[in-house]
Amino acid sequence: MEENRGGAFYGAVTVSDRGQVVIPVQARRNLGIETGDKLLVVGGPGGALILVKAEVLGQWMSRWIETIRLLEQQALADSVEGEDEA
Repeated sequence: MEENRGGAFYGAVTVSDRGQVVIPVQARRNLGIETGDKLLVVGGPGGALILVKAEVLGQWMSRWIETIRLLEQQALADSVEGEDEA
């Protein structure tokens, strides 16, 4: 699946009386959304509604955690260097 970096407009949807919407086929294809996939529903700024594939959020969180670990290690190394110079 080719990663979509955002900015695409796929059309408009209508909420049914049961609260359901249909995700346009091109959006499902481009974003790799398949039957049975779990989507997280998040409220955003200004009344926005954001759908995120659960697995994608997990990947993002893994990257964020790794970045935080690297930054913590760098800060610790910088702190030790500063103590050695004092």
